[in-house]
Amino acid sequence: MRARTKARKRALDILFESEARGADPLVVLKERQGTEDAPPVSEYAARLVEGVVERRERIDQLLTEHSEGWSVAQVLWINEIDDAVAITEAVELARTLSTDDSPRFVNGVLGRIADIAEHLRPGLAPTPADPPVDQER
Repeated sequence: MRARTKARKRALDILFESEARGADPLVVLKERQGTEDAPPVSEYAARLVEGVVERRERIDQLLTEHSEGWSVAQVLWINEIDDAVAITEAVELARTLSTDDSPRFVNGVLGRIADIAEHLRPGLAPTPADPPVDQER
């Protein structure tokens, strides 16, 4: 598995854990970064978690408008990869981690949002430029 794919899965794991525990995702992130009993958390995974937390209200609003629960942060705010790649990896994560219907749902929601992303991005705060992170810690 490529480093970015691992980082995306790790970020999803942290967000899922925080939701399941009813804990702040940033607290769970810090806990995972501070332990050797869990898989390492790359800078990229941390940025993804932080980005979701920072933009959660807007993400929830977009999901409400364009779907009937999945994060759109990477499609809208992290422009280091093509939208199609981000969507494909989200679909693969859904296939691995969720129900049989989830991949189709995730593809539909993120695809719909990607189609209008250019209209949404101008009013959204950009992510500060960060150096590419290609390796998992």
